[in-house]
Amino acid sequence: MALASPVVFYQIWRFVAPGLYHNEKRNIFPMVLFSVFFFSGGVLFCYFVVFPVAIKFFLGFASDIIQPLPSMNEYLSFTTKMLLGFGLVFQLPIVIIFLVKLGIVTVPFLRKNRKYAILLIFIVAAILTSTPDIFNQLLMAVPLMFLYEISIISAVFFQKKKEEKNTENKEKTEEG
Repeated sequence: MALASPVVFYQIWRFVAPGLYHNEKRNIFPMVLFSVFFFSGGVLFCYFVVFPVAIKFFLGFASDIIQPLPSMNEYLSFTTKMLLGFGLVFQLPIVIIFLVKLGIVTVPFLRKNRKYAILLIFIVAAILTSTPDIFNQLLMAVPLMFLYEISIISAVFFQKKKEEKNTENKEKTEEG
């Protein structure tokens, strides 16, 4: 599947590209680049930071009587779910900037509802981390809160850019 993904994405692009406007095509490449960057960052963070802690936690249940013996299937399933989960939730800045560019949310809205976003981040972290301890939940929630703040800062730039473009369009309409 991983080896075929470039070909699959190319075929999807060949199907979608004719229906896009020039400015939409121009925005696709940076979005894909940042998406790959954030997904990879989430996977690497999970692999190098979260996995050692999670495995140590699970192996902490071992005793003289009980020895943890996870099967290869269980280990691969756990690993895949964690890597995909972290990779997907690290897409948060891309999603927020996309919503700001569409005008669905604004920077003041994001700032005003920060406390609800943090609550939602902790709920998502509790669901996606497979361990019942708070430490692994924090290992997902803290980077997500950081990414949320980065998203707000980035959204300021995109919202200003959008407002400038709207002002230019309004001036052109009034002149013409």
